[in-house]
Amino acid sequence: MELREIRTFLQIAQKQSFSKAAEALGYSQAAVTVQIKQLEEELGIHLFDRLGKKTVLTHHGEIFYRYAVTILGTVADAKNAVSASTELSGDLTIGTIESICESIFPDLLKKFHQLYPNVSVSIVLDSPDVLLDRMNKNSIDLVYLLDQPIDDKRFIKVLEAPENISFVSSSVHTLAKNDPTDLASVISHPFLLTEKNASYRFVLDRYLASLGKEIKPFLEIGNTEFIINMLKQNAGISFLPEFAVRHEVESGILLILPVKDFHMELYRQVLYHKDKWHTGEMDAFIELAKETFRTSPGSDEHPQE
Repeated sequence: MELREIRTFLQIAQKQSFSKAAEALGYSQAAVTVQIKQLEEELGIHLFDRLGKKTVLTHHGEIFYRYAVTILGTVADAKNAVSASTELSGDLTIGTIESICESIFPDLLKKFHQLYPNVSVSIVLDSPDVLLDRMNKNSIDLVYLLDQPIDDKRFIKVLEAPENISFVSSSVHTLAKNDPTDLASVISHPFLLTEKNASYRFVLDRYLASLGKEIKPFLEIGNTEFIINMLKQNAGISFLPEFAVRHEVESGILLILPVKDFHMELYRQVLYHKDKWHTGEMDAFIELAKETFRTSPGSDEHPQE
């Protein structure tokens, strides 16, 4: 007994016609007749009677009809159960830095939750070096960083995109009136900076050291959002990824300070350990991160496979 024979039987019973059932199923009438004959032979009963132009169930056919409906219903339930068991419902631990978590992750994780509501996401915030070390110890599934290009044979890079890192101030800061500004003038003003282990703070300090210069900030803090709020109050200048202040710049509250002969960029990167088993949750997040890159303003994505 095959499911297609049961489906054909039900169609004939419901339409009271071999020809109409054949048309609905996309079979020839001869094929439908053969299927019912095979089913009757296996059951050892006669399923249909012809009364005029109608085909109706026999007494035995009516009994089998109830079971046929149950059989196909059970098959449908089984398919739904198997499908549900393959839906993503595991855990995902992502390591990232403060600026990405505050600027990029809210929209990204909101969409991820809408697509995969049964996945439980944990975020670990720390410096790139610490996060890479934790990923190497398998306590993190993948990392989403802003840093210089990471070329480490232990890790597989699936995404890379350049991001400008710039000096930022209030739009009413005294330097906002001078366009462009020289570097010496910029660093002579009060500064709010991230901690020294932050990737963009590190590259700034290294660059200034190569020129024999340095910044002594009046405030160091790892919280990017706090720095942005201080900038809004015209409390000084900072050095931040442009994506972290995009909304404030577009609204005219903050300003990217143009500095003569100065340009610096780091790279947004998503990586996982080469020996890490690919979970469906990891793959889903990576694909969504790629899509976010492609649709974000000014994106210049370099997917790695």
